[in-house]
This record gives sequence, C-alpha cells and structure tokens, in this order.
Amino acid sequence: MTTPAAARRPSWAGRNYTLLTAAAIVTNLGSHGALIAAAFAVLDSGGDGGDVGLVAAARTLPLVLFLLIGGAVADRLPRHHVMVAANALNCLSQAVFAFLVVSGAPPLWSMMLLTGLGGIGQAFFGPAAEGMLMSTVSGEQASRAFALYRMAMQGAGLGGAALGGLMVAALGPGWVLAVDAVAFAIAGAMRSFLDVSHIPAREPGGGLLSDLREGWREFIGRPWLWAIVAQFSVVVAVVGAAEAVFGPLVARDELGGAGPWGLALGAFGAGTVGGAILMMRWKPRRLLLAGTLCVFPLAAPSAALAVPLPVWGLAAVMFVSGVAIEVFGVSWMTTMHQEIPEEKLSRVAAYDWFGSIAMVPLATALAGPAEVAFGRSASLWGCAALVVVVTALVLLVPDVRNLTRRTPSREVAASPAAPPASPPATRSADAESTVGRLG
Repeated sequence: MTTPAAARRPSWAGRNYTLLTAAAIVTNLGSHGALIAAAFAVLDSGGDGGDVGLVAAARTLPLVLFLLIGGAVADRLPRHHVMVAANALNCLSQAVFAFLVVSGAPPLWSMMLLTGLGGIGQAFFGPAAEGMLMSTVSGEQASRAFALYRMAMQGAGLGGAALGGLMVAALGPGWVLAVDAVAFAIAGAMRSFLDVSHIPAREPGGGLLSDLREGWREFIGRPWLWAIVAQFSVVVAVVGAAEAVFGPLVARDELGGAGPWGLALGAFGAGTVGGAILMMRWKPRRLLLAGTLCVFPLAAPSAALAVPLPVWGLAAVMFVSGVAIEVFGVSWMTTMHQEIPEEKLSRVAAYDWFGSIAMVPLATALAGPAEVAFGRSASLWGCAALVVVVTALVLLVPDVRNLTRRTPSREVAASPAAPPASPPATRSADAESTVGRLG
C-alpha cells in the first residue's frame, strides 16, 4: 500500500534517495558550522594564521592519503556500511574535539590529530556516498534529482554556516563542534536503513590493487575527466586556502569577527540553493562547457577578501559564486552518472576526489608563510588569478567543449554496464539536448 508521503514524492525520489537527502541535510547543518568553529578554536587557543592552516591541512592530508583505498572499498563492500562506519568515526573525533575545546585551550597537536581522524572518515565516506547516490537515481530525471539533492544539502549548509557563526560568537566554538558530533550520529543512524538490494553483487576481483588499476584505467581514458580534475586540483586548493585560512583572518581583523564571516559563508550557501533551483529547470546541452564557464566566478571571493570589500559586498560576491559552483556541480554529477559504469562509480569518484584535493594540504599549510612573504592581499590576488588561468586552460580540451547530454533514446540504446566503444565526447557529440565538491 502506498503511503500518502510516498504518493507526494516524485517517481524518481524513492526511499533510498529520501534517506540520503535527509541524512545530508543533517550532516551539513552540523559540518558547515564546525568549519567556522574549528578555525576560531585555533585562534581562541592563541594560534595564528599558520596554525589555522596546519589544522586545515591535518584534515585534508589523511583524506588525500586514504581516498583511493576508500573508493576501492566502497565498490567491494555494501556502500551504506562504509558510510555508517565513516560517520561513526567522524562523530567520535568531533565529540572529543568539542570536549577538549570546552574544557580549555587544547594543544595544537591534539586539534591536528582529531581533525586528521575526521579526514580519514571523509576519505571512506565520500566515494561510497557518491556511488550510492548515483546508483539510486536513473533516467531522464537524474539531473533534476541531483539538483534537488544538492539544493537540500546546500540549504542546510546555509543554515548551518549562519547558525554556526552566531553560536561561535555567543557560546564559543566547542559547543558548535559538539552539535556536529550529534549530527554525525543521527545521520549515520539514518544511513543504516539504506537498501542496497538493487545493486548487483560484485564479481570477485583480483584484490585491492587490481581494483585500483581498473579504476585508474577508467579515469585516465577519459580526457574530459582527468582534465577537469587537474583543473580542480588548483581551484580547490586556492579557494580552500582563501576560505579556511585567509577568510577567518580577514573577518577577525577587518569585518568584526566570526559573525560576519558566518554571514558571508551563509550567502554562499544561499547562492548554491539558487543555483540548484536553476538547475532543476535548466538542462544545458553541453554539460561540461556550461559547468566550466561557471568556474570563473570562483575567483571573485578571493579578490573580494583581498580588497577587502565590506560585509555586504563580500556576501554578494559569495552568493554569485555559490550559484556558479552549483551549476558546475549538477552538470558534473550528471556527466559522471551518464558516462561512468555503476560498478566503477566509487573508484572513479575516489580518483576525482583525490586529484581535486591533492594540493589542498600544501596550499593551506603554505597560506600562513605566503602571507608573511607576500602579504595577505597579494596572496589572495594570486589565488584569484590561478582560478582564472587554469579554468581558461581546461577549455582547450575538445571533450570539455563538446560532450553533450544524452537523449532518452540514446540512454535506452546505450549499455549502462559496458564502457563506451568510443571516447565520451565523440559518442555524445550528436545527442540532443548540468564538484566539494566545493559546496
């Protein structure tokens, strides 16, 4: 018997999709506030910009080191089990971090250790979650499903960032970290109810290294894929350094503290919601071209911090960049869903994540020394320039300009389980009529 709630849902929004979306809302409510809280926990304990960068790098370095293993594991084991285990690790690490911050000023090494454990959890969670979401939706409505999912996730991020900034200012960062730990516990419990019976059993493979090699062949054989991942290895690094290190420092010295910075991040979240709403209606024919053109505005927040603009100006810039990255994000997810075989989704997603964030630890660790050597403003202008240059370069790749959305008739004709017989851009060029990752 169909329940009234199920009857109100679109046909593509099944039980798994609903659980994944609800759990993402919960975790994003907590994690966006925790990002602000972690930076101000370091500053409140007597740290400087270099220390903020070290803590951010301590989270990202194990994420980079374990991502490929996480992707291979997620294509071997039930993905929801991997997701729940990762949520449990994140819950534990954030709970201990919160306790130490509330109890006093924790030493830098302990904050680095605990954020590093969180990075390990994310390394296993990310590829499993991406594979699970993409295997949950199908057909012509995939891009709409991805847009709605991201809208819900980013809307929660909007509320989490705004509320987190206010809570840091009113109660201190420790309590925001505690809320994040509770959010991970709730989301993990929800994800334990996911149903993976629709996913075909994996064929016995030749081991972890064999799985990694197979994922690498899938990744490197698609020029559009490795070119955009190479682009984002720079984009994510410099934007991450600007937001994790320079943003809180500019907020403290020029804008009035955690509250205004939380407002700016909230404006970015609002922009991502707006972008997701746009992508529920707009289906660009050239998926990657539309998405890549929308990466250029990601240079604007670094430039705004370099000036620096007043809070309202920074918030406006962050809103526009949020709309832009969401256009890219939905286009990218739709392309991955369309082009990558289901049984390889988590491994390819792991290579995507690995390449995209590989330079983040270096960028965040060097942000403090760069400020000393070149000045804060010059370092931020350098971040903006790098985003523009690498995005212009990736447009030289023909597949990025030419890969198109597949029509329903071509979707039926194509075999979803087999790799394409020709390069993706060639196969899709005649079809008729969009990563974060940063959200």
